[in-house]
Amino acid sequence: MPLTPDRSLIAKIDLFSGLDADALDDVVRRGHTRRLPKDMQVLVQGDPATTCHAVIDGRIKISQTTPDGGQVVLRYLGPGEMYGTLAVLMGIPLPADAIAVVDSVEIYWPAAAMADLIERHPKIALASSRLAGGRLVDLQTRLREVTTERVEQRLARTLLRMLGQAGRRTAEGVEIDFPITRQELGEMIGATLHTVSRTLSAWEEHGIVESSRRRIVVRDPDALAAIAEEPRPPAAAAP
Repeated sequence: MPLTPDRSLIAKIDLFSGLDADALDDVVRRGHTRRLPKDMQVLVQGDPATTCHAVIDGRIKISQTTPDGGQVVLRYLGPGEMYGTLAVLMGIPLPADAIAVVDSVEIYWPAAAMADLIERHPKIALASSRLAGGRLVDLQTRLREVTTERVEQRLARTLLRMLGQAGRRTAEGVEIDFPITRQELGEMIGATLHTVSRTLSAWEEHGIVESSRRRIVVRDPDALAAIAEEPRPPAAAAP
């Protein structure tokens, strides 16, 4: 992956997708491209937000430390997705850590450069509102899933989303193309490691998935989709 992205790559980033060629070139000139080795911590929760980032290649994990010291994986980001940007635009400290889970490439902009780009190209400001709205909808969806769905449904939905974002077809099925542990899956869906392990083991027995320490292959996506859509059992009537 070259370290000087052309405008076609930048145009795939939601924040800049509505810009013309000259504006896209301006965005490229103001950015800084760099390689991120696997396990590099790019952003630290609580630090001042001074840069806006976009993934060009690879995968970034966004996670948050809770007040009691626990870890919550919020999302995994791939090519074309941004992070750190909303904190810059809102003028707040970084709400989460950002870590490269595989060797990656990103382009980033200092806060002052992004502010100037927004002033010069107002479509970026409109796109940032859509970005914020999309993140809000995502959080609302996950909250609804945690409060209304069984663990099996939440896990199935999460794996299906990952397949849509980072699925790679192999002879065994569709593989999630970045390493993820059962603990991290539990953090994403609000379940314990034991429950996630038990669920995956049961699915393995039925030929739905195949998993190892940091690798997951979905062998039967249709069966997984059926689990994700199962209705919640009705609550027992009061005696």
